[in-house]
Amino acid sequence: MKIGFLQFAPVLGDLRATMHRIDSLLQENMEGCDLLVLPELCNSGYNFQSYEQAWETSEPIEDSIFVRYLINKCRERNLHVVSGFNERDRDTLYNSAILVGPHGLIGTYRKLHLFLNEKDFFRPGNQGVPVFDIGSCIIGMLICFDWTFPEAWRIAALKGADIICHPSNLVLPGLAQRGVPIHALLNRLYIVTANRIGAERDLSFTGSSIIANPRGDLLCQASPIKAEVGIAEIDIGLARDKQITDRNDLFKDRRPEEYSLLTEPNPFGRGSGRTGHGK
Repeated sequence: MKIGFLQFAPVLGDLRATMHRIDSLLQENMEGCDLLVLPELCNSGYNFQSYEQAWETSEPIEDSIFVRYLINKCRERNLHVVSGFNERDRDTLYNSAILVGPHGLIGTYRKLHLFLNEKDFFRPGNQGVPVFDIGSCIIGMLICFDWTFPEAWRIAALKGADIICHPSNLVLPGLAQRGVPIHALLNRLYIVTANRIGAERDLSFTGSSIIANPRGDLLCQASPIKAEVGIAEIDIGLARDKQITDRNDLFKDRRPEEYSLLTEPNPFGRGSGRTGHGK
């Protein structure tokens, strides 16, 4: 199986221009690619000037020019695509990711952990961390700042994800690109982080999209500044082997009865740094 990212700069508020840029990059050598990941909020751009602009550039999934465009690309190339998506659901906006294939829309994920000004425009995700079986593999999706929260990655892994697709608009240099391979190693799965490049208003994006394997190795990494496609060939069997030694299994050795603190919001107060008794 071949998986990849498409790193480029979506055009804020100009969907047609964004699709033209995707078309140009799809002319590059993508022979045999089975799964392609695009950046966060790909249909709208990211750094909105106002709520009105965020709303005007959003689309309902069921009536989306961008979704139809991606489905057509999947049919042409026998491909699956994960893309960031500015989702309008009735009177609410979500920073979402969509999974589409040759036969249409397969699934949606809504970003759980909103970053900076995203909180002015979007509601936090309300559908958990779903995974989707496309036959050749099981796909999970997370978005950008979700990289900071190990619980989300582990939930996707426990649900059977072989690959986590991670559309991103990263602005903090070098952090996620170091952290994501660690999530791949700790959960023994593949991760594709598709970041964007360029700048919008006062934000500059860091590029350097990556593909990491279940050993935490980088199979592919993009430039910090150039639009490009990166593709790597993978072995899904490696993501399904959770055996660490002949007596240790990543999931079977878990002790969930000892993890209850993970479900308590701010148990010791925000940023206190305190620990429990004797810990």
